Amino acid sequence: MDTKLRVNFPPDPNPKPLRFRPPAGTCDTHFHVYGPPHAFPFVEERLYTPPAAPIEHWLLVSLAVGIERGILVQPNVHGFNTDVTVDAIEKSEGRLRGMIRADPNLTQEAAKALHGRGVRGIRFNFARHLGGAMDWVRYERIVGVVASLGWVVDLHIDADLLADNAEMIRSTPAPVLIDHFGRIDGTLGTDQPGYRTLYDLLGEKHVWVKISGADRLMARGASYEQVVPLARALIDRAPDRVVWGTDWPHSNVYQPGRVPNDGDLMNMMLDIAPDEAQRNKVLADNPAKLFGF
Repeated sequence: MDTKLRVNFPPDPNPKPLRFRPPAGTCDTHFHVYGPPHAFPFVEERLYTPPAAPIEHWLLVSLAVGIERGILVQPNVHGFNTDVTVDAIEKSEGRLRGMIRADPNLTQEAAKALHGRGVRGIRFNFARHLGGAMDWVRYERIVGVVASLGWVVDLHIDADLLADNAEMIRSTPAPVLIDHFGRIDGTLGTDQPGYRTLYDLLGEKHVWVKISGADRLMARGASYEQVVPLARALIDRAPDRVVWGTDWPHSNVYQPGRVPNDGDLMNMMLDIAPDEAQRNKVLADNPAKLFGF
C-alpha cells in the first residue's frame, strides 16, 4: 500500500473542562502545525497525509486548556522547509519557540538566522517507523553547528536504541531532550531495559525527558493510569529536567476513536504530578529554563 494514502484523523475539537488551574507560563513543549497545505505544501515523499492543522487552531486549543507558551516541533510532512515554523512563531506574539528538523545541510549562518526568528531546538529522528536511521557522523556535525547557540538537541529515538547510544548522548555538548518517554512500552512498567536506560540517563545534568505522546505507549483501550507510575518515577529522578507536551494534533493516530482529548492530557497532570510544586516545574518552570522564555 502507498503509505501516502495513510491519513490522520483531525484532533478532538472539544477539549474537556480542566479540573485544576495550570500555572502561569504553562508550556506545551511538543505540538505540530500542518499547513494549511495551500500556503505551506506537504512534501511529495511524506509517509502519511495529515489533516490541515494551522497555527490558529492550536492557539484556540491552547487557550481552552490553559497553555500560554509552546514549542512548535516541525513535522516530517514539511521536509526541511522551515517556513511553516517561522510563520507560526511570528503569529504567536512571543508565545512560541521553534524546533526544526535536523537538516544535514544546515549551516552556521542559517542557524543564526533561524535563532533570530525564534528557533531554539533541533530534532533528530531515529524512530524506525518514520524511516529514521542512526547517523552519528551527521549528528556530531549538526550538533557542532547549533551548540554554540544554546539550542536544545531533541531525540526521537526508539527505546532499544537508547542503551546502544547512551554514551553518545552523555557526551553531547548541548542539552539533550528525549521525546515521548523514550518511546518505551507503557505495558511493561519500570523494569524494561529502555526505561532503565532512560532513568539512568537522567542522572546526567544535561539530559531532559519529555512526557508526551502517552497514548503512543499504552495498550489499546487502556487508561492513562498505565503511564502514571512511569512518569512519576522520572519526575522524582529529575524534577528540574522533565517537561510536558500534548503532541497535538496527534499525528500518530490512524484509527477513529483513538484521538486523545487535550483536556484529558492536561488533567492527567493531576495524577502524574499530584504535588503542585512539582507540577508547576514540569508545566512552566522547566520549559522556561530549557527554551529561554
